[in-house]
Amino acid sequence: MKKSILAIAVFAITLISSTETFAQSWKKLDVSPMDASTFPDNWRESNKVAKVVYGRPQLKGRDLAKLAPVDKVWRTGANEAAEITFYKDVVFGGEKVKAGSYSLFTIPTTEGDWTVILSTAKNVWGHYSYKQEEDVVRVPGTVSKSEKKIEAFSMMFDKDMTLKMGWANTVVSVAISQEIIEE
Repeated sequence: MKKSILAIAVFAITLISSTETFAQSWKKLDVSPMDASTFPDNWRESNKVAKVVYGRPQLKGRDLAKLAPVDKVWRTGANEAAEITFYKDVVFGGEKVKAGSYSLFTIPTTEGDWTVILSTAKNVWGHYSYKQEEDVVRVPGTVSKSEKKIEAFSMMFDKDMTLKMGWANTVVSVAISQEIIEE
């Protein structure tokens, strides 16, 4: 009888500790979830030209200038730096860019165009390890105002492949087109 009770106790302790270990491996939902936008914006389209993956921070009553500091390099979203992939050669903001994946950084301003940067740095957290010598291009991002407040930072490609980044009442646009890049 003592052996049976001991065996049940050992089994119960093992079951409880393995359940706790398993349960602890699941993370809670990220407050700035990862999202992606593609061009064309049709999930059935397998011949994509571009895709951007980014974190979506929320304003939650905070000021945009505190979250994306003016005149400082910003990761363009939350968590990891945004990553943009071009599956074909493109012209990004007037500059030729080869197909490939790049980190996407921005430098916000209070007035005028923001600076939009494509960098060769990959798999970087935030903008803390940003190095200007890794820039592929720096282009102006045209700033416009949104009539509706955009609570969660968002990116999209419009029908002519312009990349739009919106947050609060600010929308930053960069024209993208396909062009054959000759060597």
